[in-house]
Amino acid sequence: MALAVEAKRQIFISNQRHKSDTGSPEVQIALLSQRITMLTEHFKTHRKDHGSRKGLLTLVAKRRRLLTYLRNTDPERYKTVLQRLGIRR
Repeated sequence: MALAVEAKRQIFISNQRHKSDTGSPEVQIALLSQRITMLTEHFKTHRKDHGSRKGLLTLVAKRRRLLTYLRNTDPERYKTVLQRLGIRR
C-alpha cells in the first residue's frame, strides 16, 4: 500500500521546512501518519490481515521514535507537528 506520487508531493509541500526538504522529522512523521491512516482504513474491511497488521505496528513504533526525537531536540517543532497532524500524544 504505497502512497501515490501526487499524495506524497502534497505531504512534502505542506510539511517541509525549506524548498528541497524531504527528510526532516516533520515530513517523515507526516508520511508515516498518512500510511497509518490508510492501513487503519484497510483493516476495517480486512480484519484478518495479520501480516499487514504487523507492518502497521512497525510504522506506529517508527513514528513514535521520531516524535520522541523531535520532542527531545526541539519542543516547539514537536508541538506544531502534533497540532498540524492531529496526533494525540
